Amino acid sequence: MKTIDRLLADNKLWSERIQREDPTFFERLSRQQAPEYLWIGCSDSRVPANQIMNMAPGEVFVHRNIANVVVHTDLNCLSVIQYAVDVLKVKHILVVGHYGCGGVLAGLDRMRLGLVDNWIRHVTDVAFKHEAILDAMDSHALRHDRLCELNVLEQVANICKTTVVRDAWERGQELAVHGWVYTLRDGRVHDLGMDVTRPDEFAPQYAAALARIRIDHEDR
Repeated sequence: MKTIDRLLADNKLWSERIQREDPTFFERLSRQQAPEYLWIGCSDSRVPANQIMNMAPGEVFVHRNIANVVVHTDLNCLSVIQYAVDVLKVKHILVVGHYGCGGVLAGLDRMRLGLVDNWIRHVTDVAFKHEAILDAMDSHALRHDRLCELNVLEQVANICKTTVVRDAWERGQELAVHGWVYTLRDGRVHDLGMDVTRPDEFAPQYAAALARIRIDHEDR
């Protein structure tokens, strides 16, 4: 059987199984979505948002790109954030990187991969910004892990600076921005300690998270 035909056949089997197990599942799913979470993660096929958080379809609004980057010129990502915050009224924005990220590795090692180099440049900029922290690590693997963490911190910072999030906080909307890193080896999420719910919380939390990253701890 052709690969695409197999996908369609598997979809049919999945649909039939779900309807047997939960006859009202698709009826409920077809109603207007009302997720409380926006997940901004990496496009890596090993990092599926719903499965990692053990949530059903409809419970997480998702945006993914290479190395979970948020930049003020990316109208795709900003539109997702605006729709999630202003229309869906999500209560949490989760920036979720992952250890072993190929995009972060490419940014760390200045790899040449093609057109994507222009996107990964954002990660390279993070590496330049925190060069002193990375140079203090005694192995390439540790530098890779730390840059995965630092990249998440910088994307949290970028989200907190968006007009969408700032306007939401100004009008008193309940909204928190979090920074996590997922571990491929055991499926666990590492909380970087960023749980920003208003503008004045960002600076002290960012400083504390950065201080923790400076500590050369055990490789995850």
